[in-house]
Amino acid sequence: MGRLIKNHWARLIAMTAAAYQIAAALESFFWPKIFFDFLTKTLDGAVKPVPALQIINLLLGIAILAWEWPLGLIAGTSIHRSLEARLASFPLASLAAILIYQGTNPAIYYLVAMVVYFWAYSEGEIVCAKPWTLPQRGRGGAKP
Repeated sequence: MGRLIKNHWARLIAMTAAAYQIAAALESFFWPKIFFDFLTKTLDGAVKPVPALQIINLLLGIAILAWEWPLGLIAGTSIHRSLEARLASFPLASLAAILIYQGTNPAIYYLVAMVVYFWAYSEGEIVCAKPWTLPQRGRGGAKP
């Protein structure tokens, strides 16, 4: 059995969260509701009459899905290979997702992905320039 590659696992979790966030944003266009509306009604202006929070969630979900898949123009760039950028941006996506009623599950998935990415970061894992590949090990011994 091989070792668990945590950044690949976290990438799958983050793609699931992003896809779920896109679906939640689309659903919240039809049924706008703030998750914390039982506490206060002051946040209702973020979802109706102008769907600002839905648009933010939709854009964040598409951006993170494009980042994690990754799209051809993102693959291999420093932002794609950066675990630190993921650890900085996922809390914002999670906060945006938790604010809409339909986005509670993607917010939890983002938190789980952050924990796994932090685990990968703390063990020194790297994200390869070519998506979904393993880092190449250096060869020991004398150089020819």
